Amino acid sequence: MADTGVVTDELVIDESRRRLLLVATAATGVMGVAFAAAPFIASWMPSERAQALGAPTELDLAQLEPGQMTVTVWRKQPIYVVHRTAEMIATLANHQGLLKDPGSTESEQPSYAANPLRSRTADYLVLIGTCTHLGCLPKAHFEPRDPEIGAYWPGGWLCPCHGSRFDLAGRVFEGSPASVNLRVPPYAFAGSRKLVIGVDEV
Repeated sequence: MADTGVVTDELVIDESRRRLLLVATAATGVMGVAFAAAPFIASWMPSERAQALGAPTELDLAQLEPGQMTVTVWRKQPIYVVHRTAEMIATLANHQGLLKDPGSTESEQPSYAANPLRSRTADYLVLIGTCTHLGCLPKAHFEPRDPEIGAYWPGGWLCPCHGSRFDLAGRVFEGSPASVNLRVPPYAFAGSRKLVIGVDEV
């Protein structure tokens, strides 16, 4: 039978069905690839167990103004990061005789933080934010001469559980139940504005 050039309803229906099948097949393929790729991509990321065992934590320091503290988490522990001012740093030499371990010889820190500032650089202090007495979270009291703490107070942390006091290098004051300074975790700087907690070098 000769082609009359007339498009019948049957041909239109067949063409629509063909398009529908093509779209459905393509969508199924895309979804299949996504489901197959998800576990593969997830395998590149550290697991929760790996993070708990010490996968590094990164912190952007760009928003941390001088005089401020931020808290992040590494190995399920709170990490205090302080951007110290020149005034804060200057107080550290004024009360050595009031400290239990002023040289940090009995306290826990990496070798690069075994100094009076207990840090790699003067500006940034990085501490594990749990009291070395019974593990409470010391609260920041950065303003000097705080009447809640006592006559002489250069700024630092006060543990709300049993009253342990720590200066702006995390060093413990005499008379505190805590026997050693706040711990310093391993950390490094990746450039001038990124802190990596959990590694000594990057």
